[in-house]
Amino acid sequence: MFYRHDSRMGVMPNLLKLYSMKTLLRYSLILSSILFAGNAVAQQKAGCKDHSTNPDLYFLYEGDAPNSLLILPSPPDASSVQFMYDKARYDWGKSIRNTERGEQAFRDARVEGQNLPDAFSEAFGVYISPETTPEIYKLIVGMREDAGDLATRDAKNHYNRQRPFSFYGEDTCNPEQQAELSTNGSYPSGHTSIGWATALVLTELNPDRQNEILERGYQMGDSRVICGYHFQSDVDAGRITGSSIVARLHANDDFNKQLNKAKKEFADLKKAGKVKPATK
Repeated sequence: MFYRHDSRMGVMPNLLKLYSMKTLLRYSLILSSILFAGNAVAQQKAGCKDHSTNPDLYFLYEGDAPNSLLILPSPPDASSVQFMYDKARYDWGKSIRNTERGEQAFRDARVEGQNLPDAFSEAFGVYISPETTPEIYKLIVGMREDAGDLATRDAKNHYNRQRPFSFYGEDTCNPEQQAELSTNGSYPSGHTSIGWATALVLTELNPDRQNEILERGYQMGDSRVICGYHFQSDVDAGRITGSSIVARLHANDDFNKQLNKAKKEFADLKKAGKVKPATK
């Protein structure tokens, strides 16, 4: 009896030790999994670009925007008739780079910061800036990457279309931007999407100058062809994504609140006689 009791006493500590090691290992694995998952989410969030990471440039979150890959056709194949039109428009763009219109295309390539408001101020009839029109400025800059990034992201990433300057092995109107542009796809055009979406929203604020504003927005797309940054089919697709994102923004509460602030600001400017009358 004593012998059996002694044997059990010798075995039990070993069993308890083994059980404790297995339990510790299991909980360590669970904890490691939790930490790894949390770290992965944090890394994914850090790389995410939407309202959660930059509320000054986005109203929408990733996944809110219409999926450009689903709503757009695929870019034209290089052997297609449509691509022949792309080539003809590319040649047209090169032919007018050394003109006043070419200089405008060069300026239109910059849409960051004050550049986008500057591009539309004359057509809008009021100088747009943080000092003169803070609510209108906040509206159009705040939706800039909804239109330029979220609206185009899915198709850009999927097709990763080669840009025309790279396809033809030629310089653009500004060679300094070529390395940067080569890192992302050509289809659809994000700059065109920004320009057209901005024009639509500014037209809603000032319908009296709708012709001037929409013409300016259309020009921003053509500027991408003139500079050799995009094919015409990229630009055509960018106008579709620009329109689709404006429709989606109108279902966003934050955008609508800012839009109403901008409308009130514009009404006050117009009442004060600070808005140029329509010319077209």
